[in-house]
Amino acid sequence: MSLEFDHIVVAAADLSEGEAWLSGLLDAAPEPGGKHDFMGTHNRLWRMGVREYLELIAVDPDANQPNHPRWFGLDDFQGPPKLVSWVCRTNKLQAPEAGRIMKAQRGDLHWRITIPGSGVSGTDGLEPLRIDWGDGPHPADNMPDHGFRLLGLDVTHPKPPKLPVSDPRIRLKAGDTGLVAHISTPHGKVTL
Repeated sequence: MSLEFDHIVVAAADLSEGEAWLSGLLDAAPEPGGKHDFMGTHNRLWRMGVREYLELIAVDPDANQPNHPRWFGLDDFQGPPKLVSWVCRTNKLQAPEAGRIMKAQRGDLHWRITIPGSGVSGTDGLEPLRIDWGDGPHPADNMPDHGFRLLGLDVTHPKPPKLPVSDPRIRLKAGDTGLVAHISTPHGKVTL
């Protein structure tokens, strides 16, 4: 089962504050995204090339509390916005240990995604969630292209995960736990 990079995830304690910060950093307004009722979250999106994007996500204060942990560790997220996860595409989803595959829909988008039981993926949150968009559209298909591109994603851990990812931009290496994305923009490089 090979994995293909899909998107990176930046968490914010408040979506409006995160949007202002990230829009300033990227010098571009996001696409509206939407709500995830099954997780009690909402988001904003920026395209990063063909079928790739950056997602800003936060707990939706108007949503009901789900009866399971929210994805990306958002139940416990505090502080300034930061890169918290990444997601890979595959058409062969397998439920994570102590987790499940959830189906979701928003407009014409339909997807299935792996959700760890804790809401945080393995290897201290550094393993990507897996997503399957099926035969339908991808969110980036209809977003304007502002010229953002992922240059590299550094996934660092004392015992880095072994993942079936052949993308040379994804660098799995030993070291202190961390996740760093390098993005090319028309205004220069941005590091998250």
